[in-house]
Amino acid sequence: MSKITINQEALCDVIRARIERTTNPRHRTMLERMLEHAHYEHQGHLDGLMGTLGPTTNYHFWNMEGDVGPKGLDGVRAYYSHLVEANAHILEFDCDRMLVDDDCIVIEGWLTMISPGAYVAENPNAAAFADVTKNYLVKMRNVIFWPFDENLYIVGEDSYTGGPMEFRELADDELPDAFRALIA
Repeated sequence: MSKITINQEALCDVIRARIERTTNPRHRTMLERMLEHAHYEHQGHLDGLMGTLGPTTNYHFWNMEGDVGPKGLDGVRAYYSHLVEANAHILEFDCDRMLVDDDCIVIEGWLTMISPGAYVAENPNAAAFADVTKNYLVKMRNVIFWPFDENLYIVGEDSYTGGPMEFRELADDELPDAFRALIA
């Protein structure tokens, strides 16, 4: 099997291209803040990432159980800390569409992640079959709303997905070298 390719800069590239053609100063600042956020997230840089968020931040991750997103800055910090500690922040967002208005940025595309088995097993729906010693490929269609406050800080990630369209165990030789180095 061939190695999985995860382009963690994919969303950043789309944001940069959008910034280049955006003349509205408010929209440019929002896009620049989102670019910082996306860059820090895939680097696992917690302080930088948290610096992009406003004081009233709440995340909404909608799935079949309802809203399972972290609330408040402490909840969001704990969420990202766990994501990085579990090596579950290796992802690519292949953005097909981006909408920007004065209060929100909306992105739609394919979210592809490499998820360690221990992280997958934390989900009650996956605990019965996830092998904590393995790694998994998770791919889904995703729409995310990024609302901003009056000071142009991000105050949420409101994510909607129908669930994985592809979910499978990865063989060790499929893992990208950067991910192997991370988990070594």
